[in-house]
Amino acid sequence: MVTFLYGASAMGCAVIGLFFWRFWRQSTDRLFLMFALAFWILAFDRTVLGAMSVAEEWRAYIFLLRLGAFCLIIYGIIDKNRK
Repeated sequence: MVTFLYGASAMGCAVIGLFFWRFWRQSTDRLFLMFALAFWILAFDRTVLGAMSVAEEWRAYIFLLRLGAFCLIIYGIIDKNRK
């Protein structure tokens, strides 16, 4: 059941990334690009979690993927408000 939920979450993140990609293609605003990349990283993170056993979830590289995604979101917001 947990694997199914990780897969559903990964699919949701990937679809959200596609929406932001489409918005970026229409407006060429870098904020949308950063959000799309962040959600694709989160989708990859959920895919990795679904492929691993629950006991190995604490590994550092999983948290580094999430950290990278959230840093992209923060960078996109700061970049948007700086101009």
